[in-house]
Formats: sequence, structure tokens, C-alpha cells
Amino acid sequence: MDIKETAIRIAKRAMSASPTIRTANTKLKNNVLQLIAEKIEQKKSEVLKENEKDIEIAVKNKLSKALIDRLSLNDKKIQLMIESVHQVIMLTDPVGEIFDMRTRPNGLKIGRMRVPIGVIFIIYESRPNVTIESAILCIKSGNTAILRGGKESMNTNRILSEIIRESLNEAGLPKDGLIFVDSTDRELVQELLLLENYINLVIPRGGESLIRAVAEKSRIPVIKHYKGICHIYVDKDADESKALELCLNAKCQRPATCNAMETLLVHKDLSKSFLPKMVDKFISSGVELRGCPKTRKLFPNISRATEEDWHTEYLDLILSVKIVENLEEAIDHIEKYGSHHSDGIITENYTTAWVFVNSVDSAACYVNASTRFTDGFEFGLGAEVGISTDKIHCRGPMGLLELTVPKWIIFGNGQVRE
Repeated sequence: MDIKETAIRIAKRAMSASPTIRTANTKLKNNVLQLIAEKIEQKKSEVLKENEKDIEIAVKNKLSKALIDRLSLNDKKIQLMIESVHQVIMLTDPVGEIFDMRTRPNGLKIGRMRVPIGVIFIIYESRPNVTIESAILCIKSGNTAILRGGKESMNTNRILSEIIRESLNEAGLPKDGLIFVDSTDRELVQELLLLENYINLVIPRGGESLIRAVAEKSRIPVIKHYKGICHIYVDKDADESKALELCLNAKCQRPATCNAMETLLVHKDLSKSFLPKMVDKFISSGVELRGCPKTRKLFPNISRATEEDWHTEYLDLILSVKIVENLEEAIDHIEKYGSHHSDGIITENYTTAWVFVNSVDSAACYVNASTRFTDGFEFGLGAEVGISTDKIHCRGPMGLLELTVPKWIIFGNGQVRE
């Protein structure tokens, strides 16, 4: 069987399972999720053993520490997986929700009802928890999923997918409600991206190069975000002690994530009070700083920030720093260099905060909080299948609601159009 035939076979299997998954009731879908949680716990040692194989290969191939960190599982991460499953079980099932119902003058009752998208192809890189998050959200929202994880986590993803398929089967739903693409062949992915007659949506999760490649080759609608160039602006009316902790967390808590701060903007009035303390904290935490001319005048040992730096998603302990004249300059900088992902302001001025929120065109705008919270689990969505910076269909973390679409429903009593 050639690559094209293999891709069509995979897509047809998913499409065949879709009607049953789409019409499954909430109790049945939650039963599947409960089985998944139980099996992850039961097979924890097997999952960790498979993960160790992936880590050994990653170390041998000299992958970065950040990538190995995202790849690695431990008892705590597995417990978070299980907790994520339980949270999604507790969430209200959006499928079948009827809203905007109205009665027309002719007596027709017209409204909308939430329905699953259909078959969703999710392509992601090293994080094996994405396998569980994507599967449980797709199952609960009545969607069929085709998953293609990165080659770095192939062994871990394989056993997690087996757990999901076993759970579907034991609950009485088709195993092909979840199909794991057990191949590292990129040509197979490219063929799947052409099958718009079988697959309804593509969600790529990973680096910019992956997402751009998928968006360029796909005939299927793609929900995406290219970069996470996140900013925090420390306003002249900021609580400085609060700002110190928030900025440190936004950069250092987990720098290899798309919601970590990459550029710090500081009002000029705080350049001699707040900024020296902030610089000390960053340096003591191992952060390499790159500053604008005003910043370097105060701190000559800091590297010069180039034009490229303002456009860069470091995903590492590197941070660009700029002193700005006012709120307007901060907003202009974010508009020019930002990626419309997550940006925040630290201020005690209510009016200033709302100017920032209304002016900054990002999927998530923060006031006095770390950008690290842009995450489906943290937003109370249980999990996410990705974070969208698109403006069509959804923006920000994609949970259950974002995996449904409305369809019009019309109830009549014999009405005909004159």
C-alpha cells in the first residue's frame, strides 16, 4: 500500500467512526473518559517505561534540555494527566445546547444548536500529554481524532493511544474514534492534509516552522498560532513588589512555553527604582538580558537588543527589555512586534488597565497576572487542543466549546414561503 492509499485508509476509518462518536450521549462519553483515567493509573509503570525509551533516544540525539523537559513524564505529570481527565468529565457537555431560539412573525421557531466539528487531525511535537488532552476533549465534544505526535515521543504516544482506544472499545464506542498515526513519515502527513473530503479541521501544535508548513500545504481549514511573543508592560502606577514576582514568573517559571514572556516593557518613571531590582532578579535566575539603548545606558553589561530580538520567540532564558515613554509607546510596540498571543499590563490604575485591554489585539490580555496562565487547564477548560491566535472561529485556548460549531434548527407548523 503506497503513502496516498495509507492516508486515505486512515481518514476513511476516522470518518466511518464519526457518526457514532458524534451521536454518543454524555454518560457514554464520560464512561470512556473514566476508563482512560483508570487505565493511565493502572498502566503508569508501563507508560513511564515507554517514556524512558523516548528520553534515551532524545539524549542520544542531543536534543535540547527544553525539548527533553517537555518530553519527559514523571509521577506528578501523570497525576496531572489524570486530573485533567477528571476535570473534563465534570465539565458541561456543549453538544446539543440550543441557544438564540426566537419566534418569527409567521410562527417559525428558529435557533441554533451546538454540534461536533467532525474529524479533527491534530499534529503536535514532543509533549505526550497532548495525546491525552486532545483525545479527551475530542471524545467529550463528539469529535473523532487523528493524532500524529512527534517522533521524539513515539513510544509514549503509542501506549497512551492504546489506552484511549481500549477505553473506547470497552465503553461500546468504535476504537477508531481515536486513530494514532504510528509513522514518522512526513509524506504521510502531507497526504492527510489534502483529504478535505474526509477531515474537517487541522490543529497543529508546535514550533513556527511546523505550523507554517501545515498551513501552507493543507486543503483543510487550519487553526493555528505561529509564535508566542508575549509582552508585559510595567506601568508607572504599578505595585513594584507585585511586578517583580509577576515578571519573574512570566519569564522563568517555564521559559520553553509559548505563553512565557519574551519582552519586558518598563515605563521610564520606574527605570531607576523598579528596573534595577528586576534586572538583579533576572540575572540571579540565569536570564540573559538584551536591552534597548536606554536600558543599556543604565546597565552597560547587558547585550544590545537588535531589531531581530524584538521579533524573536526565544523559548529560553533570554529576555528583551525596553524602557518606554508611556502607555501609548508600550501599546505601539506590542502592535508592531507582538504575535497576538498573550500580553499583560501591571498597574494599579483602573483606567490605564482598560485602555490596555481595549487597545491590545491579543487572544489573551492580562492585568496584574503572569502570562503563563494562557492554558486550557488553568482557564478551567480541563485541557486544550491548542491555542489559537486566529480571528475566525475561536481565539486563545481551545476547549470543549471551541470544538463545536452551531447549526441552525427550525421548527414549523406547516409554514410555506409566500
